[in-house]
Amino acid sequence: MPSLRKIEQPLAPGGPKFTEEEVHAMQRAVINLFERWQLTDEQATLLLGDIAKRTYQRWKTRHYGRVSVDLAARLSNLLGIHKALRLLFSDTNRGYGWVKRANHDFGGKSALEIMMGGQLTDLMRVRRYLDAQRGNW
Repeated sequence: MPSLRKIEQPLAPGGPKFTEEEVHAMQRAVINLFERWQLTDEQATLLLGDIAKRTYQRWKTRHYGRVSVDLAARLSNLLGIHKALRLLFSDTNRGYGWVKRANHDFGGKSALEIMMGGQLTDLMRVRRYLDAQRGNW
């Protein structure tokens, strides 16, 4: 039976808490998402907080290790971006392609270029932007 140990965010008492099983599900989903976004392993590892390429390659064979609070937050934000794109675009391929298209609201940069800044706040910026585009759902 999988461990149900919670990954807590001590600086955010009301913040999300994920079980290891939930984190593994997020890892699998993000791997699939990165494939649809057609990212290189180097791009993927940077979006995940500059984790080791070897670690990411192990994830792709379903060998998951421990996840830090930062990495869990990155996974959550990436899946939030995916969800927002699915709600905004009825054509899923347009949603997947949006990530690499230049965006006037990002100063002509793509969302991927913004996220490749490497900071958690870069992912959060794109997620907040997409949530604002969706309106108050």
